[in-house]
Amino acid sequence: MSVKYNPVIWNRNKYIYDAALLIGVGLYLYIYLRFAPAFQDVTRPLDGPILRMRAFGSCAFLMLTVILCIGPLARLDRRFLPVLYNRRHFGVLTAAVAAVHANYVLGWYFNFSSIDPYVALLQSNTSYTQILGFPFESLGILALIILFVLAATSHDFWLSFLGPPLWKGLHMMIYLAYASVVLHVALGALQGRDDALMTGLVVLSVLAVSSLHFVAGRREAAADACSLVPDVDVAATVAEDGWIVVGEVDEIANNRAKVVSVPGHDRVAVWRYKGKLSALSNACQHQNGPLGEGRIKGGLVTCPWHGYQYRPEDGQSPAPFTERISTYRLKLVGQTILLDPKPFPPGTHVDPVIIGETA
Repeated sequence: MSVKYNPVIWNRNKYIYDAALLIGVGLYLYIYLRFAPAFQDVTRPLDGPILRMRAFGSCAFLMLTVILCIGPLARLDRRFLPVLYNRRHFGVLTAAVAAVHANYVLGWYFNFSSIDPYVALLQSNTSYTQILGFPFESLGILALIILFVLAATSHDFWLSFLGPPLWKGLHMMIYLAYASVVLHVALGALQGRDDALMTGLVVLSVLAVSSLHFVAGRREAAADACSLVPDVDVAATVAEDGWIVVGEVDEIANNRAKVVSVPGHDRVAVWRYKGKLSALSNACQHQNGPLGEGRIKGGLVTCPWHGYQYRPEDGQSPAPFTERISTYRLKLVGQTILLDPKPFPPGTHVDPVIIGETA
């Protein structure tokens, strides 16, 4: 849904996003086909199908690398969020580019085979017990199957049918696809020729993906640890046991949220708006997007990923939509915000805490 809570439709931003993707892929393929032969250490010019095979294969590998870098980059710097919004389009195009690569492979090596090309491909090498000479083709097929499954289930119909947790778990297989592609290239293309450019590309890709995820994970872990540090002075003034300290009111900008980690439950986003405070689950019902990284627009908490919206007082989407998320109780002691970590059922109304401002 958009930030105005309209159903997802093709809009100007989607057209621009997809046009940029297509232009980028086309430009990469042109540059590769035009200039890559000059960097190949071969005794004779490469055949056209082989060159196109490598062009589409390297393009799919780079696209998969970018896809896996978008998530941590968006967490480290909000300016990358626009690239995240339609990442599913990126994934579908990656699957298509990988399919073209596979088609060139089958057409070049098995076009004149007397048996089915896929059967010939899988039977040409069955040395699964050794590293050198390992049938790397099977790793490429595994990655291609995963990309096809993710592309086929990328539509919101499958998200609604499977449910956000299962759908998201299924799409985490993108990491298995990436690992398979890295091994596919390392045990295949990099074994057959001395290609410093391709070797460097693979190494840089692995370093970029792993380091970005590591840095983003450390930042998330540090934020969670800080949110769990008890404030002894404030806690001593609270009669109820188990409340946790969120922080000071001034730490939260108007129409924004502070996200805290609650043991045993989802993260919680504490929102400040119109002189009030409310607490909701941080997980959007659409794709488990991080609500606390969004803002309140038109009086509604708006997910930064696809614009799904919820009322801050009860976690319900405005009619006619039916999405609901859990709500939490808050308490204000002086200027310190305390949170009851026990969630209410999704859609339960909780009176906001008044902080006395009129913004």
